Amino acid sequence: QVQLVESGGGLVQPGGSLRLSCAASRHIVSISAMGWYRQAPGKERELVAAITVPGSTNYADSVKGRFTISRDNAKNTVYLQMNSLKPEDTAVYYCNTRPYVTVYWGQGTQVTVSS
Repeated sequence: QVQLVESGGGLVQPGGSLRLSCAASRHIVSISAMGWYRQAPGKERELVAAITVPGSTNYADSVKGRFTISRDNAKNTVYLQMNSLKPEDTAVYYCNTRPYVTVYWGQGTQVTVSS
């Protein structure tokens, strides 16, 4: 069974940066399109960044130019570099395939942007 474990979240001031990591238990990263999703309090989970198997990326308008998704197939890991963070980026961040598979959801990692 695939397990995805997110890490790297924390408390950061507006304008700061964080790098999230998603470690997969199997070689799913190299054979599947992957995505980073987030869920803010009281809101639905949304896709913020995705990367295809060949390496093409796309981003939600709200994070375009600030977030970068990447992956390391050898490490079975997907990353999300987040720069110029804003309070509205506060959420629990999850990784999953794209489209997502319900049983793959992990615990996520909390990102809080606040002064």
